[in-house]
Amino acid sequence: MKNLLLLFCTAFLIVSCGSSSGTKSIKAESIDPEEYASTITSDELKTMLYTYASDEFEGRNTGEKGQKLAVEYLKGQYKSMTVPTPLGDDDYFQEVPLEKHKVAEGNLTINGNDYLNFEDLVVLAAPYSINMSIDDIVYVGFGIDDDNYSDYKNIDVKGKFVLAKAGEPRDADGNFITSGKTDNTKWTNGRQSISSKREAATENGAKGLIFINNEQFSKYAPYYQSQAASGSTGRLSLKSNTDGMIMILANEDLGKEIYASIAKNNTPKLIETAINFDIENKSETIISENVVAYIKGSEKPDEIVVISAHLDHEGIKNGEIYNGADDDGSGTVAILEIAEAFKTAEKAGHGPKRSILFLHVTGEEKGLLGSRHYTDNDPIFPLENTVADLNIDMIGRTDPKRTTGTRNYIYLIGSDKLSTELHHISEEANTKYVNMELDYTFNDDNDPNRFYYRSDHYNFAKHNIPVIFYFNGTHADYHKPTDTPDKIQYDLLETRTRLVFYTAWEVANRAERIVVDKATE
Repeated sequence: MKNLLLLFCTAFLIVSCGSSSGTKSIKAESIDPEEYASTITSDELKTMLYTYASDEFEGRNTGEKGQKLAVEYLKGQYKSMTVPTPLGDDDYFQEVPLEKHKVAEGNLTINGNDYLNFEDLVVLAAPYSINMSIDDIVYVGFGIDDDNYSDYKNIDVKGKFVLAKAGEPRDADGNFITSGKTDNTKWTNGRQSISSKREAATENGAKGLIFINNEQFSKYAPYYQSQAASGSTGRLSLKSNTDGMIMILANEDLGKEIYASIAKNNTPKLIETAINFDIENKSETIISENVVAYIKGSEKPDEIVVISAHLDHEGIKNGEIYNGADDDGSGTVAILEIAEAFKTAEKAGHGPKRSILFLHVTGEEKGLLGSRHYTDNDPIFPLENTVADLNIDMIGRTDPKRTTGTRNYIYLIGSDKLSTELHHISEEANTKYVNMELDYTFNDDNDPNRFYYRSDHYNFAKHNIPVIFYFNGTHADYHKPTDTPDKIQYDLLETRTRLVFYTAWEVANRAERIVVDKATE
């Protein structure tokens, strides 16, 4: 009887322990994100977007009044949701120092002869004002530095000004030596040749570049002169912490004054000449802001999942406000709703295992400036700890050129380019929760639109951080004042926002960090 009783008690304990363990396992696995996704609603998205894309925000042009109102609005939303900032205290703003370029004034005196702004030269880049003289310049032929041909191979240009001319050498069959083909390359292709030769000079340590190109000078000079006369400001760029390089575009007369044999001689050499540079940089420094908020991970807080969208748009042009409801007001309010969903989960005791960074970047329309500042200059969290970036840029409309399939779709770009796992997670999350049509049309490496390189996720991807870019495609109101909140399809905006949330949920809560199996050099 004792043995029977002992056996019974033992069996009871085993069953009880097994049952207890099983209950914990089921409880851990039964967390249903649909409960939290239900907080993402078309009504809330609509209410926020009608404010965010209103005339009051003046098109949210980077560095201007409307953009300042926008970042304060976002800060207020996060504070009302009690979603904290990773910067501490009440600081939701990551400052992004920018330079607003105005046309520089430049004059050169060469061997006693004066060469004037707009008549003989234009200053394309002048990070600082200078008045200096040099007694030599390095002639670098075509100014090319390529695997198959380099003008910099046997000459030191560090800290010096260099002189380069337009074009590139051909072989006996008329093919360009750099490519082996007759088609123009980046060294000969118009504006691209300017940036390519500037980059080559910069990478070899040159202090400045005088580029002789009659064709491009005839286009740039009148445009720069009109801009200077009107007092217009030009492009924005990230303010460099270094001096940067001076670049001057000039005509052939100036080139011949420096080196009489420039047209015939392609061999790099040191040229003794007396040049006085008098350049005035008229640009100004402005400060813009990325907005950052986050939810700290419960188990792996040092691993970060970024959800990003750009907060800026085109501002006011010719008296018309470019509201940017779809581009990218839709992505901006989507992140706010996703943050609310994660915060609701956290309050219920089901916060994400990994940390979530909600990143609203500035200056996307000016060249992905805010995201580049975050990744290249000032990552708040180490890039090596960043698991993925889910980037949302235009998810409130439909593409009129998409003639097959239903309206219940989203274009996905980049999901499989760096991590096979991320792609599978994305597909599975969609099948399990949303069941939209995932359209990979623009994910093709040969896509002529090159959308993969045109939104903020790319600044993460170039650092081998897996990305997904969510996109509805362009439409007739793209980058026009008619991109207004009344044209947003809010049911689609809700569904697409939930898809991003579900994907982020899966990435943040899986046992192992996703693997980067397709890293680029």
